[in-house]
Amino acid sequence: MSGTQEARRGPFVRELLGRSDYAIIGEIVEPGTRVLDLGCGEGELLQWLAENKNVDARGIEISASKVRRAISRGVSAYQGDIEGGLDDYPDQAFDYIILSQTLQETRRPLKVLREMLRVGRRAIVAFPNFGHWSVRASMLLSGGAPRNKLFPHDWYDSPNIHFLTVHDFESLALKEALTIEKRYFLAGHRRVAFLPNLTAEVAVFLVRR
Repeated sequence: MSGTQEARRGPFVRELLGRSDYAIIGEIVEPGTRVLDLGCGEGELLQWLAENKNVDARGIEISASKVRRAISRGVSAYQGDIEGGLDDYPDQAFDYIILSQTLQETRRPLKVLREMLRVGRRAIVAFPNFGHWSVRASMLLSGGAPRNKLFPHDWYDSPNIHFLTVHDFESLALKEALTIEKRYFLAGHRRVAFLPNLTAEVAVFLVRR
């Protein structure tokens, strides 16, 4: 079933750990699989997946304090930069590599995506959609860098380096010959299917080679 059909069937999305994209990721990940979360933070998602999906959960996080808190949760995590953190992993070491709302913060997102799909059989990528109508309106009306609930930082203080849209990611997937197995588009707690490049606040893609 396509992502669009799924969106029509189930318009409302619950939260998992306070985030709707985590709820989608929790749906996607199959029980008993090997999972690596890039930018795992304090390990909340990995802990949930280990406890509820019985996955072999690992994480990479650049913040040492967050790594310590993840380990205190019982999560296997280590400190590292995700742009080089996959170099020592063999091909297809994991079933899923998760990158949730971090792709736009990486210096070389294409390298990160390629490495994810080398090390993992599938990649789950979630990101805020820069093409959302509110972002377009903010730029049009203010004449400056957008600042709203999706992108709340001033341009000089933002962790975001690359601003991508639903259209941009799907174009890249086509260029890289990736198969998009599932796509979910979220606006608040609702899945959207109509004009997602304009109406989706957050996109979640499941892709493979």
